[in-house]
Amino acid sequence: MALPNQNTVDYPSFKLVIVGDGGTGKTTFVKRHLTGEFEKKYEPTIGVEVHPLDFTTNCGKIRFYCWDTAGQEKFGGLRDGYYIHGQCAIIMFDVTSRLTYKNVPTWHRDLCRVCENIPIVLCGNKVDVKNRQVKAKQVTFHRKFADDSDPNIHFVEAVALKPPEVTFDLAMQQQHEAELAAAAAQPLPDDDDDLIE
Repeated sequence: MALPNQNTVDYPSFKLVIVGDGGTGKTTFVKRHLTGEFEKKYEPTIGVEVHPLDFTTNCGKIRFYCWDTAGQEKFGGLRDGYYIHGQCAIIMFDVTSRLTYKNVPTWHRDLCRVCENIPIVLCGNKVDVKNRQVKAKQVTFHRKFADDSDPNIHFVEAVALKPPEVTFDLAMQQQHEAELAAAAAQPLPDDDDDLIE
């Protein structure tokens, strides 16, 4: 679901809400898919940020409007307006923090109170960190809910796009080369000059 000032696309789009305790990696997850960057330092999200993420499936392109928000209660918790019209969700927890997994049922309850019968993915994040506190066999919350997703749809690698056409301004290139040659011809100062006060 696009916001009023966002462009719509001619392929299916969905409002994806991402919930979970603060510091579980929700914003890093979105940034990683949006730009490819990985942000190690933690800066809490204040309010809500909506990012369009396009993916390619075996049935064509789809867009998720990812609603990323602060998970901490100190920022006022999540209001129903965040969840309204949510069409799918990710509940994220941090495998290095038992408390974030313990809070998963609360996030699930809040989500289902507003968004009934939407597909939800449970995501254990930070599996690359050494001090794992939530082992894979301990993650059982998702087993309580039937999976009604379409087994025939899956993500595929995006089609490689043709690189943009690049044009060179020969006069500008010659000017830059002349400036570089002039700079290279400048004599370097004597080291002794630094000693004179």
